[in-house]
Amino acid sequence: MDVVNIFLTSELGESLEDFVHDQRRFTFDRLGPDGPRRLVEGPMWAFVDWVMDDLAGLEMCRRLRADPRTMDAHVTMVLEEDDPEDRRRALRAGADDYVIGPLTRTAVLDRVLALQSRQAERHATRRFEVGALSIDMAALQARWAGEPIVLRPNEFRLLRFFAENPNRVLTRAELINGLGKREPPIDERTVDVWIGRLRRAIKAAGGGNPLRTVRSMGYVFDLN
Repeated sequence: MDVVNIFLTSELGESLEDFVHDQRRFTFDRLGPDGPRRLVEGPMWAFVDWVMDDLAGLEMCRRLRADPRTMDAHVTMVLEEDDPEDRRRALRAGADDYVIGPLTRTAVLDRVLALQSRQAERHATRRFEVGALSIDMAALQARWAGEPIVLRPNEFRLLRFFAENPNRVLTRAELINGLGKREPPIDERTVDVWIGRLRRAIKAAGGGNPLRTVRSMGYVFDLN
């Protein structure tokens, strides 16, 4: 049975029992400043509180991205209120998305299950190539002219959506919908943060900057 690891920085992580659904076991645990306290095997989801007892949520997010054990986790920042600036700061710190607290077991499971379902719909086990870009869906690996592009899960999905729609202007709303980020509503400007991360990753792999900004409209992935 596959295991999905769900960590929370709140005390809720210590009180929740496992949940079994569709041949997957969802386990819960508390996440402290030093990261997981046990071996993590399988996908990891981290729900990080904006305010923690001994560490700021933003710093916790940065630590997760810097830790090899958790750098690929799906990180959701749990905000105290729906503040646009807090949302942007969370994404810049490395969060994949955000929710408004307080959390419940049902809310956590609903979110993980919904996103997993959307990912499953789009992650067909196949490989395709567009220009110098190749994407291996089975390995969740993208390469530019053979050079690996180091991406977090969110930016990997964004790159695939661009690759499926090359040389076409995509609005911020279309990118949000394409990544299945409609609920809860996301500030369209957070797309700019995603684009910045993806640009840096492609450039580091020798791909230059194929992402072109179209003023007042959106972005184009230029591939010949």
